[in-house]
Parts: sequence; C-alpha cells; structure tokens
Amino acid sequence: MERHVLSVLVRNSSGVLTRVSGLFARRGFNIDSLTVGRTENPNISRMTIGLMGNEDILEQFTKQLNKLEDVLRVFELKSEYSVYRELVLIKVKATPENRASINEVVKIFRSKIIDVASNTLTIELTGDDSKINALIKLMEGYEIQEIVRTGVTALERGDNDITNYGEYFN
Repeated sequence: MERHVLSVLVRNSSGVLTRVSGLFARRGFNIDSLTVGRTENPNISRMTIGLMGNEDILEQFTKQLNKLEDVLRVFELKSEYSVYRELVLIKVKATPENRASINEVVKIFRSKIIDVASNTLTIELTGDDSKINALIKLMEGYEIQEIVRTGVTALERGDNDITNYGEYFN
C-alpha cells in the first residue's frame, strides 16, 4: 500500500468536514491524517488528507470527493513535487540528571523546548515523517508522557498552486 496525500479545497461552511470524513467511513477506509484550515480566501478551507491505498483506491476517493457539493478542487500532492510537514509536541519525563542530554537531542533536531515543568519538558518539532519518528524513537528512552501530532500538511513546490489549475474560486 502506498501513502497518498490529497489537497482538497472546500467551501468554508459548517458540516463540510463531516461530509468528507463520512465519505471515507461509509466505504470502510481510514484517513491516515487530516489537517484543515482556512486559506488566503476566508470562504475557502484546505484539507490535507493522508491515506494509504493503491491507485484504484486513490482514484475512487478522488471521484467521490469531487461529487460532494462543497468540494471545489482535489489534487494529489506527489512527494517528489511537494513539501510535506507535520508538527509534533512531545512531553517527556525530565529529571535534573537527564535534562542536559534531552536538550542536546532537541538542539540536534533543531526542535525547541516550549514548556519546562518540575518533572517534564515539552518539545516542539516541525518536519517530515521520518524526522518526527526519529525524535520520538530517541525520546522513548526518556519516558514519553504524552504525544500529539498534527498530521501531514503539504504544498506543491515551485510557482504552481492549487488555484492555478483552472478557474479561481471566489
């Protein structure tokens, strides 16, 4: 199974997220990751949907998404032509003895400590999937208390953007 990332422009209206996620649920498929936010146009939101499957599954979902009234554009972001990023926050147990070594790992990954408490440190990292997984693996040695990940978000590289492929949406 391959990983696919879809960029989906939708009308910024109530219920659109439910309709899109319901489309996946009705067909028994899992969304691997989902991020949603407004675009430069306040009437339009962008969904970045990560899913696992073959080309047939991708084609089926693209067709089904395009049938939804609030969906304006669906575009697959291929990894070789796109920038993928994810944000992770990791709360790790920190003792006076291991704080310095945790800080060294944080520096190596160009991440940052965003909260310090008496028994924990919270680390923030933005990067691709492999970088985030590598930091998590290293932090497991320090006893991870909590993790939250945003899921993938992505844009096409270069001058192209999703609105350059035809009519612009008002």
